[in-house]
Amino acid sequence: MKQAKAFAGARVQPKAVRCITNGRARLAVSCQAVEPKKILMMGGTRFIGLYLARQLVEAGHEVTLYTRGKKAITSQIADDTDWGYKKFASSIKHIAGDRQDFDDVRRKLSGSGFQDFDDVCRKLSGSGFQVVFAINGREANFDDVRRKLSGSGFQVVFDINGREAVEAEPLLDALTGRGGSLEQYIYCSSAGVYLKSDQMPHREEDAVDFKSRHKGKLETEDLLQRSGVNYTSIRPVYIYGPLNYNPVEEFFFHRIKAGRPICVPGSGMQVTQLGHVKDLADAFQACIGNPNAARQVFNISGERYVTFDGLARACAKAAGAPEPEIIHFNAKDFDFGKKKAFPMRDQHFYASIDKAQALLGWSPKYGLIDGLKDSYDKDFGLGMCRKPADFEVDDMILSKLGKRSYSYA
Repeated sequence: MKQAKAFAGARVQPKAVRCITNGRARLAVSCQAVEPKKILMMGGTRFIGLYLARQLVEAGHEVTLYTRGKKAITSQIADDTDWGYKKFASSIKHIAGDRQDFDDVRRKLSGSGFQDFDDVCRKLSGSGFQVVFAINGREANFDDVRRKLSGSGFQVVFDINGREAVEAEPLLDALTGRGGSLEQYIYCSSAGVYLKSDQMPHREEDAVDFKSRHKGKLETEDLLQRSGVNYTSIRPVYIYGPLNYNPVEEFFFHRIKAGRPICVPGSGMQVTQLGHVKDLADAFQACIGNPNAARQVFNISGERYVTFDGLARACAKAAGAPEPEIIHFNAKDFDFGKKKAFPMRDQHFYASIDKAQALLGWSPKYGLIDGLKDSYDKDFGLGMCRKPADFEVDDMILSKLGKRSYSYA
């Protein structure tokens, strides 16, 4: 589904309508207007926020980024045309400060026309921001968060990178108390919350694991449910795309570029799932003002599943390289210390996106090969990477298996 465009000062909100064609259900999309919002995005210069901010500006929203200012507030990415980037950069507003350092927040904001802390509170309270995207960091000074948000008029919170329930509490306290304006709290959870199961794919109603490393996500979902707020929780599987800071596709691209074999645990037939960052941004947008998103949880990812071996071959195809040699190993035979031998959990891990497609009027635009090619062409293929190549663990595996050694690339 193509992203809806803005018209007549309003963004088009997709709305799903189920149709039957040749005996099969499909989704048609009707549109309803959503008024442009004044948006405060916490972060927005790293990965998900880069694409989300661009989509929001294109849709007619006013976007303000709150970042530490340690890197450029806007920078041209491969998806931008010169004209498009100029328009985006001129539209973005910025507040510089470290959200975990109260003194820094006060100091940085005072340089932008604020006289003192009381002035900061007064001006932010009357800011009229309607949407908040919490992308990075934790609220270290919760009282400060409550003071700044109380009476602010925020209508929707997008909490993209919150990890613990305690991080959401001050937002709820500030926006749902007397005179609170909160209409919707949209949270980025994780499909990693599901309990291992013999039956796949994971569905939203499946059992969850409060002992997982994502237990903070579950506790946040529980808090939102108990609070009575109108919330939506999004559970992505593996996210990929240009500028991905998690070495998912980059793991494969490094080895493909170096002409090295790709070491894959087990049989290589473990089934997993990847979702493109731009499709994820589309899904978040589709929740704004959507009554079908109220008090719901949605899995978001790509439409097809892939084996580990299949992913290695898909990355090579996306990079325009020959099919790679794949070496299988038993992870239990090795002690890798703190290093990871493979970027994904060694198990079947994938989720159904049927619910999101049916209720949100959303569907991923990217197939796996197309998405990986987009990532390669607009990032790694341009000579960019988040982490340098490191083949130490690979050579441990190859040496023990009696394979020929490779020099580091």
